[in-house]
Amino acid sequence: MPETRRSTLLVVNTDKPDAERVAGELTALIEKHGSLLTKVAAGDAEPPKEIEQADLIVVLGGDGTLLGEGRRFAGRNVPVLGVNVGKLGFLAEFDLDAVREQATELFGRGPLRTREVNLLRAQIRTHKDGLEHIGFAMNEAVITAGPPYRVIELAIRIDGSIGPVVRGDGIIVSTAVGSTAYNVSAGGPIVHPHVDTTLITPIAAHSLAFRTIAVPGDSSIEIAPIQINDEEESGGTTLVLDGQIQRRIRADERVLITRSSDTVRLVVNPLGNYWQTLANKLHWAKPPLSLAPDAKP
Repeated sequence: MPETRRSTLLVVNTDKPDAERVAGELTALIEKHGSLLTKVAAGDAEPPKEIEQADLIVVLGGDGTLLGEGRRFAGRNVPVLGVNVGKLGFLAEFDLDAVREQATELFGRGPLRTREVNLLRAQIRTHKDGLEHIGFAMNEAVITAGPPYRVIELAIRIDGSIGPVVRGDGIIVSTAVGSTAYNVSAGGPIVHPHVDTTLITPIAAHSLAFRTIAVPGDSSIEIAPIQINDEEESGGTTLVLDGQIQRRIRADERVLITRSSDTVRLVVNPLGNYWQTLANKLHWAKPPLSLAPDAKP
């Protein structure tokens, strides 16, 4: 293989409309400017054996696909490039036009602009004092009230020190990268992805005094149930990672959220800009639309 060509693994979410057509164009671009190792389906449990030879992983899907594949390939120090065929495309910064425009640099040996993304690790301390590994999160770990949707109460410890107690519908522990996801929808702040912090945001807190807490990114956060929905037959209070991994919580368990030692290297579109993306994708800081001349207030 020529030294000027990257060995690329293509991961495709075939459930996305138009994914196969776009995958065909991506395959042609990769083979023209680089080297295609193989094409695999998103969501497989184990990474393909070709990952050991990969210089680049291209993930075709949406932000949810990129979250799942980012967790799967975390810790391998291989750049992950997200190509959006989903709805938002906030994390997956490239579309097909952008890939066409930058194909030589992306699939050849041009410099790649990357962002190191820290993951959260979620464990559950059981009543037997053991630790059960649940999984990793790139955006957030959420404890949600769950059926029958009564108010829950959670006690928080931060680095071993007693923290606040939240009464409400749950709590979000978010990375800086995930600050623009569930966190911001729940009233939390937007944090630039380069800021080394973890955000703790209540969900519909039954208090006017509880707002988001920003703690150092390497903090250890332990969440203990005081009152939860523990009805096994109806689902009950649940730990959810990136909206994709779920584990029901019992009253005698504790949830431990820490920073994972593994990271994900996301390829950043050099023609983009974080603040511009916020404005274009989330309409951040956009002025209200003017009423049409004949519209009534």
